[in-house]
Amino acid sequence: MADETRRMVITGTRKGLGKHLVEHYSRAGWEVIGCSRQPVDYSVPSYRHFSLDVADEAAVGEMFAEIGRDNGHVDVLINNAGIASMNHVLLTPLSTVADIFKTNVLGTFLFSRQAARLMSRRRFGRIVNIVTVATPLKLEGEAAYASSKAAVVALTEIMAREFSDLGITVNAVGPGPLDTDLIRKVRKDKIEKLLGQLAIKHLGEMTDVTNVIDFLIAPESGAVTGQTIYLGGA
Repeated sequence: MADETRRMVITGTRKGLGKHLVEHYSRAGWEVIGCSRQPVDYSVPSYRHFSLDVADEAAVGEMFAEIGRDNGHVDVLINNAGIASMNHVLLTPLSTVADIFKTNVLGTFLFSRQAARLMSRRRFGRIVNIVTVATPLKLEGEAAYASSKAAVVALTEIMAREFSDLGITVNAVGPGPLDTDLIRKVRKDKIEKLLGQLAIKHLGEMTDVTNVIDFLIAPESGAVTGQTIYLGGA
């Protein structure tokens, strides 16, 4: 009998948007597999966690090998793991830039490649990459972060073409500032300046993001691929 379990992999699930995604899709009846560098401090039904660095090729390969052995298939991948640094180019160490690109770009590449291999078994899959409004808004102080996410947008568009014959769609969602612990640490005037560049001038909600992801991963959305949807009117 075919395994009809709806199975999803989400990266960067320790806190913030990643944790919300785990809770949201677990409630919706998905079996969720997540990962982060550190263990999570919460318990959610039908959730399995791996502790790894998303840019570690060997660890990512073993994670998907284990998923393949134990579960057989993956329907959805959400590449949420990401790091940022708000700093002027002249004040940004190269090591910081390297870390940002490793997590944001290499991590997205590795997880997408491995997930697509499993998805191809059933000729169906949905990949959603989390990007940022910092890219189209060309935000000062976000050069490394915004450019890393621009690379993810390019990956999204090319993988959409390369994976189309496998029944896999690849899209991206770019939230504006969300009401998270990270944003609360940023100076209020900086957040207000950012919001001032958006059509919708207030902090977004986690549900704004899941609403779009719900649409993109639906079986009926098979004709939507290679798209990036920025929230807040960027």
